[in-house]
Amino acid sequence: MLCDVDLETLGWNETFAQAFAPWRDQSLLPGRVGLEHQHIYRVYLEEGEPLAHVSGRFRHQAANTADYPAVGDWVAVKRGADVRRAVIHGVLPRRSRFSRKVAGEVTQEQVVAANVDTVFLVSGLDDDYNPRRIERYLVTAWEGGVAPVVVLNKADLQADLAPYLEETRRVAPDVPVHAVSCETGQGLDALAPYMGHGRTIAFLGSSGVGKSTLINRILGHDRQRTREVRARDSRGRHTTSHRELIVLPTGGLLIDTPGMRELQLWDAVTALGETFADIAALAGGCRFRDCRHDVEPRCAVRDAVARGELPAERHESYLRLQRELEQFETRRDEVALAEQKRQDRVLHRAANQFFRLRGRR
Repeated sequence: MLCDVDLETLGWNETFAQAFAPWRDQSLLPGRVGLEHQHIYRVYLEEGEPLAHVSGRFRHQAANTADYPAVGDWVAVKRGADVRRAVIHGVLPRRSRFSRKVAGEVTQEQVVAANVDTVFLVSGLDDDYNPRRIERYLVTAWEGGVAPVVVLNKADLQADLAPYLEETRRVAPDVPVHAVSCETGQGLDALAPYMGHGRTIAFLGSSGVGKSTLINRILGHDRQRTREVRARDSRGRHTTSHRELIVLPTGGLLIDTPGMRELQLWDAVTALGETFADIAALAGGCRFRDCRHDVEPRCAVRDAVARGELPAERHESYLRLQRELEQFETRRDEVALAEQKRQDRVLHRAANQFFRLRGRR
């Protein structure tokens, strides 16, 4: 539970204040979503932290799941006679967001965290270390407008960190990379500058990378539950079961998220070029401007792989993500077409009913 805090501590600034002006005229209050559980929200206000749900009008106007509040969102709420309850009437425009496709066959966006300044992409330096997974997280971070920082946890497990740092910097050029250990405290001080007053940090990573332990070290006490990882593959079970905004003693904020064994990309075509800037630079030498760097002739990217200038694994990762995004775009177009046909049928039936009724008069 929070004590009463001022809005600036929660990340409020002039941009949000201007966006909130229409809501203020309706006698609503600004608050930040600190916890979400099946459309029930804990909202942090300057005075209190009521449980809230969205209004009926909000629910009616929401086009998809991404329109609903997410942890980190600034919302306009109304309090009633019971100060422990509130109603959310609107969500302020997001300055940034971290999104993924919802799990399963449904083609919808899930906003994992909103209004994040920096995202810590946490990877364990054990048997679960995976540069390809780091690339995937980077694509999503760049697309959401969030500055990424790679945190290599469990540094105490490796006698020589140089190969891991070199490999990580190769897949994340121009991105800060920090090797840390929650066991020894190594490198933790380097994370402090990212967590200034009113700034929001999100922690993202697969199960078992040590996010909860890392958060406990930053907080200075065991707030988050932790579990041991499996010895055979260094994978863990989901310890964190929900997303939560936590106010740090230093005045910064952090958002913990459940470990994601599957991160399906969402609308990240533009960010693919940012994550693979080395491939984008090479693409200027390709014969065709729309070269996909797969089987096209005189491809400068494939030539660089053949010369050993570009790692084949990185090229394969790029092609895999490119194909995934193309398949996703196709699927999204199919869903949009099916929805348009459904709406056309509804309108057609309504029109037929109207003319039948009119003909009886």
